[in-house]
Amino acid sequence: MSVQAASFSFGLWGDMPYQKAGDAAKMPAFLSSLNSAKIDFSIFVGDIKDGSSKCTDDVYTDAIKLFDSMSHPVVYIPGDNEWTDCHRLNNGGYDSQERLAHIRKVMFTKPVSFGPRAIGLESAKDQDSTYIENKRFSKNNVLFVTLNIPGSNNNKILDEKDCKNKSARTPLQCEQGNAEYAARDVANINWMKSSFQKAKEQNARGILLAFQGDPGFDLPETEDLDESKAPLVSGYQVFLQAVVKETENYKGQVLLVHGDTHFFKVDKPLYSPTKVLPNLTRLQTFGSPNIHWVKVTVDDKRESVFDIEPVMVQHAK
Repeated sequence: MSVQAASFSFGLWGDMPYQKAGDAAKMPAFLSSLNSAKIDFSIFVGDIKDGSSKCTDDVYTDAIKLFDSMSHPVVYIPGDNEWTDCHRLNNGGYDSQERLAHIRKVMFTKPVSFGPRAIGLESAKDQDSTYIENKRFSKNNVLFVTLNIPGSNNNKILDEKDCKNKSARTPLQCEQGNAEYAARDVANINWMKSSFQKAKEQNARGILLAFQGDPGFDLPETEDLDESKAPLVSGYQVFLQAVVKETENYKGQVLLVHGDTHFFKVDKPLYSPTKVLPNLTRLQTFGSPNIHWVKVTVDDKRESVFDIEPVMVQHAK
């Protein structure tokens, strides 16, 4: 019987490359750093392009080529720039749901990761055939869970002004968008809950939840007003409340990973600035123009389980 190593490492990256930021010149050094690292796989937390460029089909095929060229397996999570925001006039005025359907068709046709020695991925399609992009897999004593929870308020449209802002959307498309958000939010919560149950059944020491959108942890909170419950991040609140409940009833460590805001950060934002949910840690990844990545080493013999290290890539000046 083979014995698994006590520890392993993986990479986290996303929100890159952005054409408008001139990231292309930084990518060779970045890819060299990631490809030469001693990691078992990486997770890309969304945004394969910037938010002001067109959502043409080649954007997705180019991302596939990039991921498949990596030295390690890559697990991909959709971001807002490749579907939620494609309705914007400067993105080409696409139907966002059509772009999401295209992503599902071209990027999630196989039950495996991108890259060499692909990792087998369990899909949420067994719970709901629509959400094939939601995945999970186990390694050693940790469960990894990915969810389609993008930026731009998780595709929740607040009002008529929000619907029309710099957008080609019709009122009907905005109505359909909110229906999409509501259904996907339920599916995401169900996938997350079933993943916690699986982690308990496996006696997993840790669970990683990864998605793209920043759920508003860093909004200022004053004595009389909790801005984290503001309308512009209302699309995340039901999911986060469900995460809190599951975390409270889980003995292991929870690492919640997201991108979207582009600044590296590790903290414990829940429950609030004055009250900590002790076994939940938030990791926010780098993003354009900060072309760096994060290395996480897992050791289930340690109480903290996840050891987090920012990897600063040296770029030519």
